[in-house]
Amino acid sequence: MINLGIRAHDLERLPLEQLVETVSGKGLTSVQLALAKSIGEESTDTGSLSPGFAHYVGRTFSDRNVQIAVLGCYINMIHPDYDERREALDRFKEHIRYARDFGCSIVGTETGNVHPEIVYTEANFHEQPFLDVVQSVRELVAEAEKFGVIVGIEGGVNHPIYSPAVMKRLLDCVDSNNLQVIYDPVNYLTVENYEQQEAIIQGAFERFGNRIAIMHAKDFRIEDGTLQVVPVGKGLLNYDAVFKYMKKKKPFVNILMEETKEPYINESIDYLINKYKSA
Repeated sequence: MINLGIRAHDLERLPLEQLVETVSGKGLTSVQLALAKSIGEESTDTGSLSPGFAHYVGRTFSDRNVQIAVLGCYINMIHPDYDERREALDRFKEHIRYARDFGCSIVGTETGNVHPEIVYTEANFHEQPFLDVVQSVRELVAEAEKFGVIVGIEGGVNHPIYSPAVMKRLLDCVDSNNLQVIYDPVNYLTVENYEQQEAIIQGAFERFGNRIAIMHAKDFRIEDGTLQVVPVGKGLLNYDAVFKYMKKKKPFVNILMEETKEPYINESIDYLINKYKSA
């Protein structure tokens, strides 16, 4: 059985109760909740979280049998401005402290960029950005260990953790089971390598399949010589290969649709259910 959810901010921005009703009404079991992107009625600025607020939000989801699978707190953990970097890390730590009050055990992020904005640059692939990521991740994981929470790291070609091999190196450098992987198979694909995607998917599972805590589901096409993200089921991602490994290695893992919005959500749900059944 597929355990399927969605990023909450890929749905129309609604009051919390209506958002939960929408998720539940589609038969989805979980969400990735980025507070700043999905909850607009109350402040979610750094310093505003509390056990009471977290419990209120978490209970609203759990009352409809929807799990907050990930608290999304996407930060630039290697921001070139050290004050900005410190502010970002402090925000992530606040999410860690209150994650359990949301009924959630994972706080997730990508690994940032050598530039203030997240853009593709091969400067991310040098040794120093990797070492900066290791330093920041170690700090976040040390905080997570205090609260019994998992730091979920998502790699991708726009970031210093740009390949499955580099993700494995990060896991080896940060020796803690409180560090796990958010796996998005599209994130490691480029115009140059997408035709070898089955080998890349296999390599990811061989390197860190045992550390995958969450899977993101999106799709891609090649248009005008670039890789473009499209709704699930509308592109070229080999879901047969992904689910062949995922279904065997990670039963009931939270699979969260990403970059799939209306009017495609129901169609994409059906597509993933059928692909998973046939895997």
